[in-house]
Amino acid sequence: SGSTVLIRTDLDALPVKEQTGLPYASQARAVDDKGNEVDVMHACGHDVHMSVLIGTARLLSALKDRWQGTLVMIGQPAEEKGSGARAMLKDGLFTRFPRPDYCIALHDKADLEAGTVGYIEGYALGNVDSLDITIRGIGGHGAWPHKTKDPIVLAAETVLALQTIVSREIPPGEPAVVTVGSIHGGTKHNIIPDEVLLQLTLRSYTDEVRQQTIAAIKRITRGLAEAAGLPEDHMPIVTLREQEFTPSTYNDPALTRRLAAVFKNWFSEANVRPMKPVMGGEDFSEYGRTKDKIPICLFWLGAVKPERVAESEKTGKPLPSLHSSQFAPDPEPTIKTGVMAMTVAVLELAGRK
Repeated sequence: SGSTVLIRTDLDALPVKEQTGLPYASQARAVDDKGNEVDVMHACGHDVHMSVLIGTARLLSALKDRWQGTLVMIGQPAEEKGSGARAMLKDGLFTRFPRPDYCIALHDKADLEAGTVGYIEGYALGNVDSLDITIRGIGGHGAWPHKTKDPIVLAAETVLALQTIVSREIPPGEPAVVTVGSIHGGTKHNIIPDEVLLQLTLRSYTDEVRQQTIAAIKRITRGLAEAAGLPEDHMPIVTLREQEFTPSTYNDPALTRRLAAVFKNWFSEANVRPMKPVMGGEDFSEYGRTKDKIPICLFWLGAVKPERVAESEKTGKPLPSLHSSQFAPDPEPTIKTGVMAMTVAVLELAGRK
């Protein structure tokens, strides 16, 4: 009877104007959440992912007399927002369709040679949180700061104090990131404002470190406000954007080792590489976090001409990253490798006839 295997690709583009100069460069425009018309491109390689899915479907269909089991193939929206997988699961993905025994996906990598595959056992990608802090003060004239409670000074203290969470509160062996990516406050040289807005991204692997980091942010921001003499009704407002949370991707170790062995047998050991986990995020993780505890694995797909990778390593000049307007995967070897990797993975997991 064989196993049920789910293959997932993401579909969405990014609000980036493509600058690759390629003859097939995106000319598309779309309307964003705020109603603005913007240029869009597949700057994260989702076009490669979709092409691989189509190629895999064609190849496995042609080979249908060689395998058994059930193949579920999904195109998922809203990966970049971190909400697409959740929405599909809520809509009954695992109940309206065959519940998978395994879920697999790939993601192209902007610094890995085309023709190669990378894998990671265990945590591969991080928890991703967006958090807003409104630092409240009592504004006034810049020439009379003693008559104010300056939220800009307090915000500056807060930014520095938050850096001690990772360095002094999280155990050294537990990776975490606290990045203040945006700070906005004030309108003019001589006006002390009433508030300053900080926007943070938080990264971690375990749920315990995630909760510890969030709790520390709340404690530190409140403590500094109290030390500044602010009244209770002027305490900072810390808002965690729960709807934007993307949980960490944990590649089932046994499944990952099984796929890595198949890849090495097909592509050769030199072209299948163990990789280090990173703090990017992927909502593919959601498929492994349901009550069914389905084993999942997301592996990396090399997407860059080998000579470009070699030149980058030699000169130190970075390659265009994911989300860059210059990101341009080497199409033929990248897609071909992705299709073959997915095909042999399904043949291994679903079962050969």
